[in-house]
Amino acid sequence: MQTTEDSGNSTEPDSSDGRMSPLLLATTVAATLGGFLFGFDSAIINGAVEPIRHQFGLAPLALGLAVSCALLGAGAGAWAAGLCADRIGRIRTMLIAAFLLTVSAVGSGLAFASWDFFLWRIIGGVGIGFASVITPAYIAELSPARYRGRLGTLQQNALVVGIFIALLISTFLARSAGGAEKELWLGLDAWRWMFITGAVPSVVYGVLASRLPESPRYLVTRGRIGEAESVLEKTVGIDSAEARSAKVNEIQKTIIEERKQHFSDLLGGRFIFLPLVWVGILLSVFQQFVGINVIFYYGTTLWQSVGFDESDSFTFSVITAVANIFGTIIAIALIDRIGRRPLLLCGAAIMALSLTAMAAAFAHSSTVDGALTLPTSWGLVALIAANMFVIGFGASWGPIVWVLLGEMFPNRIRAVALGFAAALQWVANFVVSTTFPSLSALGLQYAYGLYGICAVLALVFVWKWVPETNGRKLESMDSLVSSGNPTRAAAPEERSATPKDDLTAPSSARM
Repeated sequence: MQTTEDSGNSTEPDSSDGRMSPLLLATTVAATLGGFLFGFDSAIINGAVEPIRHQFGLAPLALGLAVSCALLGAGAGAWAAGLCADRIGRIRTMLIAAFLLTVSAVGSGLAFASWDFFLWRIIGGVGIGFASVITPAYIAELSPARYRGRLGTLQQNALVVGIFIALLISTFLARSAGGAEKELWLGLDAWRWMFITGAVPSVVYGVLASRLPESPRYLVTRGRIGEAESVLEKTVGIDSAEARSAKVNEIQKTIIEERKQHFSDLLGGRFIFLPLVWVGILLSVFQQFVGINVIFYYGTTLWQSVGFDESDSFTFSVITAVANIFGTIIAIALIDRIGRRPLLLCGAAIMALSLTAMAAAFAHSSTVDGALTLPTSWGLVALIAANMFVIGFGASWGPIVWVLLGEMFPNRIRAVALGFAAALQWVANFVVSTTFPSLSALGLQYAYGLYGICAVLALVFVWKWVPETNGRKLESMDSLVSSGNPTRAAAPEERSATPKDDLTAPSSARM
């Protein structure tokens, strides 16, 4: 018999909360295609920035809006997604996201003027917002507590793979045409095909989402107890009828104590919002204020601006995407072993140091024949620092913020709190992405110096205020609000033992 060790004694592992079944893993992977599209649609603009500037004759501020206008839609979509998911279900919300992203991909690629390009990108942004909220929420609600962290990080893993594929496709299309602004197929330029290719994974996402089981929590809220128990048995792996009944009762208890969620539920105390809501807000804002998406939205243009040719710039962007994947693999390996807070603290420190090095490197840039250049040695420093920054982010703030937002709020405010925090994350992303072209015109060292300061502030914030949610059951999160102290440690009965096996192992640990 397989057992797990606790304080030197062999005991039967507690599987009443579920186990890592192949079906659960497959369901989670399918759901994370929303994260893939989140990353793909966000990064595909990278290789098209300069062509868009030339095609529509955009000034720096207008170019910033062209790049970031999707984020306005994403903010609206993130805010609406939680409410939509509660009313029509998690799966139907995914289908809406897939439809919006498909329409946006084709529309953006065929845009004939700046205003309709903005419109199609905003529509796609709404789809991104839906996907960014519903995927972590769905995974958190389906996953056993002791596996929730690593399953949740699969969302970020899919996101960074989406970024990588988007940059790889952009590079392939640009090189096939002899340049992003050159004609490729059917009389359309390569940059237009970059957007159109996004329709393929969007359609696949819709097909897969239509075959996923609904969240047990949503089914219980609709009184569909038999269906909820079936999902708990077949997908989550709770084999005992008694354990399934207990799990449903646990969910029902939190639902009975709830009323219909409103924005006013987030309010409380002298600081306007509940303390835990402030934690979610600031996690979202700091995740963006470190400037991560400047790398993925403007990376190709950034490297060209300091003297590298288009081909090398595309290559550097692909290398950065690989670094992002590497960082996310680190997060998957460690998140349930050492917890959320330690990774956030280490990540913030790495980002602060890397951003400082980037600021120092760009401070040595000079203008030669009207073009900005970096000395060879400082160019290497900037490239290494940029990739260390991305690894630090990918191993911490990238995946863990989304995991925390999906699990830290109690059931009675989860939908509205997650939607609000995610919406503010997109607003913060919009602010950073829109202002970067203007800020970089003053000097890239100032831009990265500012982002470095934000990384230091993020470290202090985590140290003082972010709670550890590792192993907590979703139904126990109310104690974080009622205690008035978000950093309060979980009581033993609120926790679920963290396994020592890997992601693909069964719920019972190896001998």
